Amino acid sequence: MLSQRWLQRNQIAVYAVSVALAIGFGIGIPSAAPVFERAITPVLAVLLYVTFLEIPFVRFRQAFTDARFMTAALGMNFLLVPIVVFVLTRALPADPAILVGALLVLLTPCIDYVIAFTDLAGGDAERVTAATPVLLLVQFALLPAYLWLFLGDRIGGVISAGPFVEAFLFLIAVPLTLAWLTEEWATRSDAGRRWETAMGWLPVPMMAATLLVVIASQLPRVVESIGQIAAVVPVYAAFLVVMPVIARFAARIVRMDVGEARALVFTSVTRNSLVVLPLALALPAGYELAPAIVVTQTLVELTGMVVLTRVVPAWLVPSAPTRAVGD
Repeated sequence: MLSQRWLQRNQIAVYAVSVALAIGFGIGIPSAAPVFERAITPVLAVLLYVTFLEIPFVRFRQAFTDARFMTAALGMNFLLVPIVVFVLTRALPADPAILVGALLVLLTPCIDYVIAFTDLAGGDAERVTAATPVLLLVQFALLPAYLWLFLGDRIGGVISAGPFVEAFLFLIAVPLTLAWLTEEWATRSDAGRRWETAMGWLPVPMMAATLLVVIASQLPRVVESIGQIAAVVPVYAAFLVVMPVIARFAARIVRMDVGEARALVFTSVTRNSLVVLPLALALPAGYELAPAIVVTQTLVELTGMVVLTRVVPAWLVPSAPTRAVGD
């Protein structure tokens, strides 16, 4: 029987079908690209609303009651990840569109399906859930600073204030505000709770719909640049290999239990691709590859999650982990 749990456990298969359909449309019917492109904004708006609705804003203060995990999650995502990203992106081609797309997605931690994947790996999904409001707000605060740090004065030519601010307001700030208001409504009203429960069915279908419209609309215009786009795949794959190991080592240093350690691994490795996609789409002429670079990270990451949800509990953070020397 179809259920929200079934959708979460089979979300990668759902996304694979969506991607296959998108490639079929993009290659087989390239003339349909404008139709899919017009659907991107409304589909993204709904996706981000239901995505933000999974973030427990009403429990914002709870994130700070577990200082150890919160400190570790912030340190991994906003101190160590930028260092790793800086090193890995040195291997990318000199094309600024490729670099900007990769930076946008790799510097922003995931705040949605990281919860489901943590749960599938037997990690402490509750801790990740409590941390998501903080991770979201901190990444939006620090992303401009990191882009300036990585790109220097070039950032002025990359970010055109008008479209960038418009994308942020209408595709991030408005859905975020509506999600917060919905959560407040759900705490005070049965109708609000029913609405919130109904919206809980939509994250996976809307993610699939977003992959469909974005890939089908963008593929015809970047098909001749597939080789350039493929250049980011080794970097994304390396990130999926390096970050879980670093996170496991960090979890051991601060003496986290199994559930906490697995949670730290997944919050350190999963990225916020579909939330930064509106920003990539708002980039000026000359950066047409950036959205494809962002979506490519999603495809690589989802493939990696198939592996990590098995490798992390079986090998990296087993139920009876070997204690570090001196523990």
